[in-house]
Order: sequence, then C-alpha cells, then structure tokens
Amino acid sequence: MRVTIIGTGYVGLTTGTALAYLGNEVTFVDKKRDVVERLAAGMPTIHESGLAEIMAAGRLHSTFRTDIPELTGEGVVLIAVGTPSKDDGDADLSFVDVAATEVADRIQPGARLVVVNKSTVPVGSARHVNGIIARRLAARGVSAEVHVASNPEFLAEGRAVHDTLYPDRIVVGSDTQVARAMLRELYAPILEQTFDPPPGSPRPERLELPPFIGTTTTSAELTKYAANAFLATKISFINEFSVLAEKVGADIVEVARAIGLDSRIGSKFLNAGIGWGGSCFGKDTAAVMALGTSYDYQMPLVRAAVDVNKRQRLYVVEKLQHHLKVLRGTTIGLLGLAFKGNTDDLRDAPALTLIRELSQRGAVLRVHDPIAMDNARRHFPDLPVEYCASEVEMARGCDAVVVVTDWPQYRQVDFAALAQAMRGDLLLDARNLLQPGPVTAAGLNYVGIGR
Repeated sequence: MRVTIIGTGYVGLTTGTALAYLGNEVTFVDKKRDVVERLAAGMPTIHESGLAEIMAAGRLHSTFRTDIPELTGEGVVLIAVGTPSKDDGDADLSFVDVAATEVADRIQPGARLVVVNKSTVPVGSARHVNGIIARRLAARGVSAEVHVASNPEFLAEGRAVHDTLYPDRIVVGSDTQVARAMLRELYAPILEQTFDPPPGSPRPERLELPPFIGTTTTSAELTKYAANAFLATKISFINEFSVLAEKVGADIVEVARAIGLDSRIGSKFLNAGIGWGGSCFGKDTAAVMALGTSYDYQMPLVRAAVDVNKRQRLYVVEKLQHHLKVLRGTTIGLLGLAFKGNTDDLRDAPALTLIRELSQRGAVLRVHDPIAMDNARRHFPDLPVEYCASEVEMARGCDAVVVVTDWPQYRQVDFAALAQAMRGDLLLDARNLLQPGPVTAAGLNYVGIGR
C-alpha cells in the first residue's frame, strides 16, 4: 500500500519505518531539510532500540522529502506532527491544520484516500480535519474520495519499535467502513503476526494477537487521553504511597509487588520513584483537564495525579536536604538526564527539575548519561552542570549521588570505585533501581524511595 507520513518525530518515524519494513511504499515528509537528509542517509534522528536496524531493512521501500508528493490513486496519509500545549493546557492544533491544508492541496482528482490523525489530538479533531480537507477540495474544484480516521498510538519511548510491531491493540476510529477496511488491511501483518521479526526486535514468546478495535472518531480520540491519564495516575498512586511507606516503616517495593500480583491491578507502572516525565503524560493530562473544563466538568483525579508528580520531584530534593542538612556549597552527582532509560528524550525530564532546584539552593551539579548528554548540550546550552564521561568521574568530589534515570547499566556500576571517588557517602536511588546490598557493602549509605 502507498503510505505518506507527515512528520518524522517519534510517532511518524517509528510507524513509517515499521510499515516500510512490512513492504508498504512509504514517503516520509518533514520540512526540516537537515532531518530529511539524515534520514535519507539511513541515520535515525532519535534514539530508539531497534530503529536503525528496521530503517535499514525497509530502506528500499522508504522515500524522504521536504514536500508532500501528489496524492493520486489509493493510499493512506498519516498526520503525525506535533501538538504542543497551549497556555491553558489544551492541545495546539496549528501544525495539524497546516498539514491537513497541505495534504488537501496535493490531492488529485479521482484519488481514494484515508487521512489519519496519528498525532495525539483533542476530541473532535477528525471532524475538524475532515472539514479543512473538504473545504479545500471544494475551493479547488477537485472531486476525490477522502475518509478521515483517528488511529491513536500507544508507544512507549525506549521501546517504540517493539510497541509498533507487537501492540496490545490497534484502535481505529472512523465514521466510514471504507477507512476501517483500508486500515485493517494496512495493519494486517501486525494483527496476524505474519511477518518475519526484524533484527533487534524479536517477537515475544507466547504473544497474543492484538485486537483491532473499530470505533467512532470521538471514542478513539478520547481513548488515547484516557490511557495516558490512567497510567500517569497509577504512577502517582504508588508514589503517594511511597511517602506513606517511609513514614510508617514499610517497603514500597514489597507493597507494590504484592498489590501488582492482583490481576485487577497488574504490576506495570507500579515502580515508585521520582515520578513521570516525557512528552506525553504531562501534555495529555493537561489537555484532558482542559477538555473537561471546556464542558464545565472538573477532573480531580487527573489533577491529583499531576500534583503528586510535581510533589514527588521536590520530595527527592527534600530527602537530599534532610541527609546533607545544607545544600549550599555541596557537590551532587546525577546519574541520568533522560526522562527514562533507553531514550535520549529530555522533555519534562525529572533531572531538569532537580538541576533547577538544586542550583537555586547553591549546589554544584555533575551529571552523567550514556546517551542524552549531547541532547542536553544542544537544547539546554546554559544548563548549570558539569558533564562527565563516566559514572566514576561524575562521582569525584560529590557529597551525594542521585540515580535519576533507570538506565540498566547503572545496576552494574563499580560502587566501590564510586565510594572511593566521592567526598560523602550518600547514594539516593530515586528510581529504586539498585539492590541496596552491593551499595552498602561498598561503604555507601543507600537511600531509596519509600524503603
């Protein structure tokens, strides 16, 4: 099938490369010439496990350009541009509007297309995009069959390729059977798992076939917000209990394991720590609260999840203050900058909150991250930190070290060398990533969250 992807961020690039790997003819469109040139040269513009391998495998089916080609015949157009937050929390659809207008200008007479909102968009956006395209085609005097659908993504950064090829479900919202049928055909290899797994992204054992959920555009759009709001709330729930666990002398790791074995609850997203970040949860919780406000409906559960998350980051600062007594003049090392492991994404990263708060209180910051330091230098050139090439180098002269990002390699750190390099002995595990035993055996004072 012919597929055109508008936007090559996490969603557009990952989805498009997967569809190209499956044999579809995919055209990627991005207005940034340097991005197009890098992708055309086979260089991923984001850090994602398995992405380089799948890009190489689907290269013969991939085309990269800065403008939308003429849209003729039958095909699918995926709009995957950014939808940043407005000041009131609502999603800004200006990039979607531009993409829809430019798509409409390239549709040729007699074309039969499904135009898909792949971006996370507010309820009513499919109708909004449909109106833009219909009016533009009428103004041009072009007769074409265009169906607009909502097909939200449920990708987790750090495992986006895996989640694209082996999803829990595929949700398609449309008011026409034509759109549902065409997208069902597009995703058939994934729904039926008939493809050979690509290098670097093996098929999980005993994988259940994902269901195809056909619904209305409104339900599909709300599904995305509901999913992210629920996951954000689940993380904030266990973080709220982590503070209570400390106060009463319980271990939140044991509590989370025990409640997670309940099939009604499940173990995922029950890791207490410094809280959530990234490009989705903060933006989507703000958008869904703005949506509720527009209908004169408050959403206190979602609001509480956001408030607890903010408080949890500051709680880490408070724990440092409690153990060090005075932060001014101290040197603190941060293990990790990215908002989570296996990605270089710094959007709404908890590390940035720690850096801001600790700097304001007079601390000197030294940082290490295996992937995200180049991104930090590029996007935050004035960040008041000293970048270090290794964990031990970062620890040199530190009064405390904080595990901020759950990179697997931090479990293998030489804690004895870390202790020898440090001035103090406090290791604050803000992700509960480490086993306390090896840390304390190295002579460090291990402090976790809720433990």
